Amino acid sequence: MDAISDEGIARRTRGLDRAFEILDFLRMKREPTKPNEIAARIGAPRSSVYELVNLLLRNGILEYADGEGRVYLGRKLYFLGAAYEDHFDFMRECDKVLARIAEETRETAQLCMLDGNKYTVVRMKEGVRPFRISSDVGRAVPIPWTASGRLLLSDMSEEEILDFIPPEDFRLPNGEMLDPQRFIAEVHQAGRAGEFTFNSIVDSFTHCFAVPVRGEDGRCAATLCLVSPREDGIRNREHYLECLKTAAQSLHGKAVGIHQAMPY
Repeated sequence: MDAISDEGIARRTRGLDRAFEILDFLRMKREPTKPNEIAARIGAPRSSVYELVNLLLRNGILEYADGEGRVYLGRKLYFLGAAYEDHFDFMRECDKVLARIAEETRETAQLCMLDGNKYTVVRMKEGVRPFRISSDVGRAVPIPWTASGRLLLSDMSEEEILDFIPPEDFRLPNGEMLDPQRFIAEVHQAGRAGEFTFNSIVDSFTHCFAVPVRGEDGRCAATLCLVSPREDGIRNREHYLECLKTAAQSLHGKAVGIHQAMPY
């Protein structure tokens, strides 16, 4: 009897894992998709995907996007997110901080975190200058591509970093491979300095700044970032870092609960 019960629990667990895989796929793709294509892309049996999609549709987690059977993330996810934010005061505090950074620097300010083994922009406030730089909030990006990634992993050992980052994520947008040892050295240097800045490796005209936001346990739970035109960023480097560090200090210890999602 116990074996049968354990098998049922394992089957339900696999179903939940697959359901979250479907949701993550749609979040990454950012467009409606037919269930058979979802199954092909995530390498899952079509019958299982159709069954889970129907379950998610019935519960409002997914919605039909057109008459061709394509599905996308449902509005119930928005309501769940709103309920989360009502409980999570830290995000409201971050919105105020980002607005202040953007006003003081005129550049795009961001709050960034880990999402599994990827980096994502959680909050953003665009600058007021005519030339604006923005990113897609919520889009998962390989950690080695980012300034924030050097800080978000700064509490991990070399072995933990290599285990954590998929090998293919060291391939940069231009096709070149970033030497993992160089990346690890930059991670540890960023941790010691409490900052990291560089010319973006995602595009050729921006300069990126990142400083850590530490949780109650003292670990880097998130980062505050600035993305600026390259020449302006280099010219105003000290001022921008001072603004970010002052803002990060105001959030120190307020990132309650975030450290629980970190990969330690």
